[in-house]
Amino acid sequence: MAGLVDGLDVASLGEMKVALDVGMAPDRISFAGPGKRPPELAAAIAAGITLNLESFNETERVARLSQEQGQPARVAVRVNPDFELKTAGMKMGGGPKPFGVDAEQVPALLRRIGELDLAFQGFHIFSGSQNLRAAAIVEAQDRTFELALRLAADAPGPVRSLNIGGGFGIPYFPGDAPLDLEPIAANLERWLPVVKDRLPQARVVLELGRYLVGEAGVYVAEVVDRKISRGQVFLITNGGLHHHLAASGNFGQVIRKNYPVAVGNRMNRAERETVTVVGPLCTPLDILAERMELPKADVGDLIVVFQSGAYGLSASPTGFLSHPPCAEVLV
Repeated sequence: MAGLVDGLDVASLGEMKVALDVGMAPDRISFAGPGKRPPELAAAIAAGITLNLESFNETERVARLSQEQGQPARVAVRVNPDFELKTAGMKMGGGPKPFGVDAEQVPALLRRIGELDLAFQGFHIFSGSQNLRAAAIVEAQDRTFELALRLAADAPGPVRSLNIGGGFGIPYFPGDAPLDLEPIAANLERWLPVVKDRLPQARVVLELGRYLVGEAGVYVAEVVDRKISRGQVFLITNGGLHHHLAASGNFGQVIRKNYPVAVGNRMNRAERETVTVVGPLCTPLDILAERMELPKADVGDLIVVFQSGAYGLSASPTGFLSHPPCAEVLV
């Protein structure tokens, strides 16, 4: 992805090392997260990566580490806005949140950043993720730009980076329609000249992680057993929630819904049946598809879960019950 995008956002020292190893310029890498540890902060300062400050305490820690290294840290303020991204799958801003600094407290933090002589870069305003309603994203972006322009009045230096977050979702479930980008693009076309006029040095950034990679990933598990329990067919695979927690419904779903699932080597098979696909783990939560109509499958067939390129293996409890790890293959 480093050759296809113009920046990367990371949330740990491990991700930061990967981002640097693939050759992304440090000034195009930002580091977010509410609990960055001192060694992570020190490494980011040394590398010249922009730290998205999430609290007053973190700001003071960054200042001390900057002083020890003899160079000012590149910092942006992550703002917890006073609004939400409506209909977002995961709300990351608005109300009490562990993420960012409440908008009403940001002017005081900006003054403190100036006193500490840190290298101020701009703002990170991330409201939510996994949204398929263009109107909700447009409204959130309107309010984000308005908030950023207000906060810029208290900035200790020019705003060089304005990260307006993302929120662009992908369709996972029946009835989901792909996000319509046209009204979002039209709204950005209206706003960007305004931002250029008011914040002439600002580079507007969109975070599009899931939107770019979610549909690019496929999870495959092999059927190792087939059984009927009181009239219900179960296909048992060699993979499950320890490889793909999100597909099991245990990564934020309130009511479990099936991801798009197929029998990969039986795509054209006419004979179909209603089955429940489960993994090998000793927990009733280990479900990949529940009461879903699929081509008739047996031992050795391959269960395929689409839309698996985001929040897949790395978001899963891989050590649970010490089952074998999942292979990752780039095609």
